[in-house]
Amino acid sequence: MTQGVLYIHSAPRALAPHIEWAANGVLGAPARMRWEDQFVARGLLRAELTWRGREDTGARLVSALRGMHEVRFEVTQEATVSSDGTRWSCTPELGIHHAATDRAGNIVLTEDHVRGCMERAGDDPLALRRELSIALGEPWDEELEIYRHAGDGVPMRWLHRVS
Repeated sequence: MTQGVLYIHSAPRALAPHIEWAANGVLGAPARMRWEDQFVARGLLRAELTWRGREDTGARLVSALRGMHEVRFEVTQEATVSSDGTRWSCTPELGIHHAATDRAGNIVLTEDHVRGCMERAGDDPLALRRELSIALGEPWDEELEIYRHAGDGVPMRWLHRVS
């Protein structure tokens, strides 16, 4: 058994019952989610759900939600004796990113993953930087960051590019 968290960073109001239904199906129990307005974008909601389940529960939650293309979400799963911790991040634009994590939540890249990045990059250091950035999930983190911190009472700092 393991445990984790399902973070719905943003979802259209109409999808909230479908998300709960999908989580119920995976968890085998009523998933009561407390929905709040997502202040980053009008009409979107956010919620969190802690869960306990088998070692495949995180992957099954992601599979149940992946067809909901307007939803931004993350699923974390704690390590067990026989498996690494895991984090899945999903955005409508980027799709799903999956990574193993250590006990502190840091993404861990395997030797094969790093070698694959090196092979795809060839002798181009900028390409290697881009490959490692993708492997670490940086594009997903950049897109999700504003949604992660946009809860009620959480101070937000809006950044605007000045030319």
